[in-house]
Amino acid sequence: MITAEDKKHLARCVELARQALDAGDQPFGSVLVSGDGRVLFEDHNHVSSGDRTRHPEFEIARWAANNVPPADRAACTVYTSGEHCAMCSAAHGWVGLGRIVYAVSSAQYAEWMREWGVPPSPVRSLPIAEVVSGIEAEGPVPEFVEPVRLLHEENVRRRA
Repeated sequence: MITAEDKKHLARCVELARQALDAGDQPFGSVLVSGDGRVLFEDHNHVSSGDRTRHPEFEIARWAANNVPPADRAACTVYTSGEHCAMCSAAHGWVGLGRIVYAVSSAQYAEWMREWGVPPSPVRSLPIAEVVSGIEAEGPVPEFVEPVRLLHEENVRRRA
């Protein structure tokens, strides 16, 4: 069940996605929250650097591996503007992070890209649960779908 607290963190993810877009990057943003509700880390996409692994969800996994004790990781929640790709899902699973809440699904994102004539990704789009066993993943969250779609549409137009 998506709570008001979840929505607050998703709204921050959308803000971070906007920051990424304004910085010339793809609009994705993510937040790591501890089991007691503290924001531990947040980031947005940095793939325009040329390193296509610089997704915020992957950065969260790296940060957590170095800064969150293993016993505390499963109690953390990762909030993100878009459902994890397979690479980020795997990193999340290997590090042992807990629940994931995403604003839009990878299926929605892929459909938008098709509609806008963007060539498909070289990496197959898989739901998080197909990559990480036993993970609690919730989304999409309807009230965030349109704002996130508009960010991605703006990104596609800028790159055309």
